[in-house]
Amino acid sequence: MKRLLLFSNSTNAGEEYLSYPLPHINDFLKNSKTHTIAFVPFAAVTFSFDEYEQKVNQRFDEIGLKVRSVHHEANPVEFIKNADVIVVGGGNTFHLLKYIYENNLLDIIRQKVNNGTPYIGWSAGSNMACPTICTTNDMPIVQPPSFEAFNLIPFQINPHYLDANPDGHAGETREQRILEFLAANPTKHVLGLREGCWLLVDENKITLHGTKTARVFKAHTTPYELPQGSIIDL
Repeated sequence: MKRLLLFSNSTNAGEEYLSYPLPHINDFLKNSKTHTIAFVPFAAVTFSFDEYEQKVNQRFDEIGLKVRSVHHEANPVEFIKNADVIVVGGGNTFHLLKYIYENNLLDIIRQKVNNGTPYIGWSAGSNMACPTICTTNDMPIVQPPSFEAFNLIPFQINPHYLDANPDGHAGETREQRILEFLAANPTKHVLGLREGCWLLVDENKITLHGTKTARVFKAHTTPYELPQGSIIDL
């Protein structure tokens, strides 16, 4: 049974790191084996993978859990094969995907999650659950071999989705950028996932949770809102 927890962001404004996701992560894993929680830290760029692991463990310790980062392993594929839970942190999505390819983890993580290993991601980690990373907000600071991601859900996510166009800003809005993506990829669908919101994937049922609505984008269709609690069928 496929199970995923996909957060738009790790931290709401004015809150501590992972403050709002933590109780939902605890609830998500309460009936799961959690002896080996594999953490994928590769979205970190301006701080080390060791620092990222430590940062996550400082919060996970509050709910009695501990992650081990895949970057410590001489054989990352075998480590993932034996993992009880997979956690993919946020940061730069291009950097994340490049290192996933370099460590040959794309297929094994996809296989594990499709076969029932719980998957938790936030921001870039949620982007990785999509068919591709093409709807990330990140700058392509490195070049992965492909934009193909884990393809664990059938649509694209745009994390940190914003409606606003700041005063004095004459560039494209987030919505305009997504509409460009759909013009080039008209068979794809995109969910604008606002901060403070997340998706629960339980087998083939995907449910929206959080404090805000989510925005749905389809080619040749006016974008529309989904309320909290909606079952998403895209």
